[in-house]
Amino acid sequence: MIRLCATSELLEGQSRGFTVGELKVIAVRREGRPYLYENRCPHRGVALEWLADQFLDDSGSLLQCATHGALFLIESGECVAGPCAGQTLRQLRGIEKHDSIWLQTDRQSDS
Repeated sequence: MIRLCATSELLEGQSRGFTVGELKVIAVRREGRPYLYENRCPHRGVALEWLADQFLDDSGSLLQCATHGALFLIESGECVAGPCAGQTLRQLRGIEKHDSIWLQTDRQSDS
């Protein structure tokens, strides 16, 4: 597992970006749960944000691609509006324990 941040560094309604090797990661907390996605829009393969840690739309209820305005559900990563409607962000496996948010890698178990 790879530690992304302390639990206190991703509060309710916040989003953050991380780089783990070559992988760019989005973390967002909704209803107490952290959701992790690859930071790559399915439309053009670009990162979603144009400013650091700015992944949410104005209402704070959807992830938004700054390039073409695509909107994604936080809970599933499904695109509900924009040029990639019906496609999804690639969800990453994560866990919250020991006051930290962790990215689980394919090589590792839940330990």
